[in-house]
Amino acid sequence: MAIQDIYPTALRLLGRPVLVVGGGRVAARRAKGLLDAGARVTVVAPEATAALRELADAGLLTWEPRTYRSEDVDGVWFVQTATGDPMVDKLVASDAEAQRVWCVNASDHEASAAWTPAVAVVDDVKIAVNAGGDPRRAMALRDAVATALESGDLPLRRRRAHRGSVALVGGGPGDTGLITVRGRRLLGQADVVVADRLGPRELLNELAPDVRVIEVGKTPGHHPVPQAEINRILVEEALQGHRVVRLKGGDPYVLGRGGEEAEFCRRHGVEVEVVSGVTSAISVPAAAGIPVTHRGLAKGFSVVTGHEELSEVPARADHTVVLLMGVGQLRESASALGKAGLPGDTPVGIVENGYLPDQRVTIGTLGTIADQAEAAGVANPAVIVIGDVVRVSPFAPSHFKTADYSTTSPNKPRTSTTRVLTP
Repeated sequence: MAIQDIYPTALRLLGRPVLVVGGGRVAARRAKGLLDAGARVTVVAPEATAALRELADAGLLTWEPRTYRSEDVDGVWFVQTATGDPMVDKLVASDAEAQRVWCVNASDHEASAAWTPAVAVVDDVKIAVNAGGDPRRAMALRDAVATALESGDLPLRRRRAHRGSVALVGGGPGDTGLITVRGRRLLGQADVVVADRLGPRELLNELAPDVRVIEVGKTPGHHPVPQAEINRILVEEALQGHRVVRLKGGDPYVLGRGGEEAEFCRRHGVEVEVVSGVTSAISVPAAAGIPVTHRGLAKGFSVVTGHEELSEVPARADHTVVLLMGVGQLRESASALGKAGLPGDTPVGIVENGYLPDQRVTIGTLGTIADQAEAAGVANPAVIVIGDVVRVSPFAPSHFKTADYSTTSPNKPRTSTTRVLTP
């Protein structure tokens, strides 16, 4: 049988009687697949695997513990033969052919009237691959296509009308490789993307031409699209039947107002999914080699967005403070922590544009960092890390190193285009 002789199609077997001849592992796999399709399965075989017997005992299929008879094909819609005996399989296939019933002959794929493809399911898409009768090749191709669909490299987007929904997707700190697989897949399915200024912006260039991108990005002190308007856009687009992705930087639920958006969608009857992202509060410091906790240095951390909240966090160098979008208030924040008792020589690191080609790291102390940042022209987006964990960074100057933390070898400043400012 040549591949040109194959007419690909999909059978709807819900409630229809089908026959499986054989009781081994192949027959068990095929019976399970037919049951998943909703078929009424009868298995004819003198012996059956434990898996088949369990299905029969549960009443999910009928097992006839005997040899095959020609009348077994009477009235069935589909036949799968997998006895392991080519002569029996050939007889079953011949009987099915005589009654114009499609039959898959597991013993002779060349003579088989039908082939069983390698199958995978991704969301509501079922992938079936035939590869010239080579099952291993078909499975490899199936897995590759399924992986591409799951990762968003191939589009899962529907083209016919469907019920609208909203997905709040955390895109991570900006590097396209740091969005989750689920987030990437939903982005590939989107009809409308409501995008922040931060996050993996390059992925927007990969969207289909007819996908609408609505820009709602904010900068510190400048919100051209108020949050109430963003909420309205999400619901309005979803109620029109669109799949909406709200693409955010970091994580939707970490100082991202994702909870407000989800609540608004649910209140208006819109299905909403939240896809966590890699929050910049942790990932951006990591891009500069700064852990927010480290044995011997810090066991906990706080994430804040402004100097007003600093009075509520522990003012100790062994408790890491992470400031998001805090460049504009850096001087006030440093002063507030100093007044709360944090020593002026506490290390501070600022990471601008984490993970991006123009990433820059500025390292100083609580007493010097505001002047350093001003002199260097530090700007958002940036993450500020305050505490002894900054000492671990390979960008930290040598005199910041101490013996008070565990490392397998002494840290050495790394050669980099990243500018490091020190006192």
